[in-house]
Amino acid sequence: MSLSLLFSFITVATLYPDTFAEYAKTALAFTTTHFGWLYLFVTTGFLVFCISIALSNYGLIRLGADGEAPEFSYLSWLGMIFSAGMGVGLVFWGVAEPMTHYANPPFGSTLPHSPESASLAMRYSLFHWGFHQWANFAVVGLAIAYVRFRQQRAGLISEAFRSTLGDRVDGSMGHMINVLAVVSTVFGVATTLGLGIIQINSGMFSVFNLEFGISSQLAILGGIGLIFLLCSLAPLESGIRYMSDLNMWLAGLLLIFVFFAGPTDFITGSMTNAIGDYFSNLIGMSFVMTPYSGEDWVERWTIFYWAWGLSWAPFVGTFIARISRGRTIREFIFGVIGMPVLLSTLWFATFGGSAMYFEIFQNANIAETVSNEISAGLFALLDLLPGSEILAVLMLVLIILFVVTSANSATFVLGMFTGKGALIPRPWLRFTFGIVQILVAAVLLMSGGLSSLQTISIVAAFPFMILMVFMASALLKSLKNEQRQIELHEALMRERLQRIIEEHEKAETSQ
Repeated sequence: MSLSLLFSFITVATLYPDTFAEYAKTALAFTTTHFGWLYLFVTTGFLVFCISIALSNYGLIRLGADGEAPEFSYLSWLGMIFSAGMGVGLVFWGVAEPMTHYANPPFGSTLPHSPESASLAMRYSLFHWGFHQWANFAVVGLAIAYVRFRQQRAGLISEAFRSTLGDRVDGSMGHMINVLAVVSTVFGVATTLGLGIIQINSGMFSVFNLEFGISSQLAILGGIGLIFLLCSLAPLESGIRYMSDLNMWLAGLLLIFVFFAGPTDFITGSMTNAIGDYFSNLIGMSFVMTPYSGEDWVERWTIFYWAWGLSWAPFVGTFIARISRGRTIREFIFGVIGMPVLLSTLWFATFGGSAMYFEIFQNANIAETVSNEISAGLFALLDLLPGSEILAVLMLVLIILFVVTSANSATFVLGMFTGKGALIPRPWLRFTFGIVQILVAAVLLMSGGLSSLQTISIVAAFPFMILMVFMASALLKSLKNEQRQIELHEALMRERLQRIIEEHEKAETSQ
């Protein structure tokens, strides 16, 4: 059914692109106008939920048998989380978002191109790539990992609802939940795939003078698609894992180089300031809306990011669950919402901070470059650093690796969803969904580029967001049930031990 819905979408959007764009715009306006507040409350609620679970006694429960060792090393685990999660997005927005907010401050609250707008730009960049975003992934990932490895059931989204829906998850209701997860995943991954293709096109224009436009982007999409389709046929251990490790090494090397070759003192200063601003304004930013001015900044930025994360959640969450066997719940949550946020902060401080320095103190016009073409900011920054030509090529390789890894991971998860939760999905399923991802990304690129990608993310994420609220409730019920069983078992063991001691004492007394 999910394939039928997706191919119907592809057909309609291809045959009637203008009508599709108009309906998508109407759906976006309706969703953000009437339910924008709900995205903010739900996403913040997921963050509070995750931290509460991690700090409670539930955090000691292992995602697997008691005493079971983790399947992957800690560094490989983090590398796969980061690559499948937001690697493409960080590269795309690392320079573009701070520069955009610097030139056009949120809510018009301060003067453009001012120290205040620079501080605000870095604060909101950290906020959009911080704890909220990763809490979305942690909720789904924890629910799936718990039912798959702790309760030894199929790794399907629907299985996470068995504690509340019972055997109904085996029927049409469970089927509809899984179909919704598949559709949401495809649209979320298509958004990231599209952003990555636009960024690659921008890099190829900078390095090889390849024309920037839809024809080039479709050609790049075809080439990237061929690569990840071939990679999708490889096992997890020899495919995604090693590519993720390569991603992390290359991203780390580029990050270290830019940190030290760029304005290091400015980077550390702006990072410290941004972290302080982020934590001191976290609650306010989490719930800000603009009912008095009618401004749409929140819809275009914060709600887009939260919706993008929500639409990614079934994919990233399930993939993280697949690689997290043997971790405790506490280790899982702090690993998923902790370390990636630390890396995101360092990335934005290094790349966004460097761009801010060159913009403020050397009049580099990076903000104007971003205004003209949002994906060009990264390579405009690299042009100002030593060894810019080599740096640009390496960054281009990194983006390609991130895109391939994300798409490859998605084919793996979609194969699990449609293959009854099998840990090793059949190759033809992964290949089929790889084709679907390519077609959906192509349709979205042709029907409006970045604007279309943002629109479909927000609209497609809404129904899955509602589903995730019930998923979190079902997970909490499962954890409470297990805790009761543990307490009951401990009580029985204490009672049995007490009885043995009493019988022993009676025996000694009688002697």
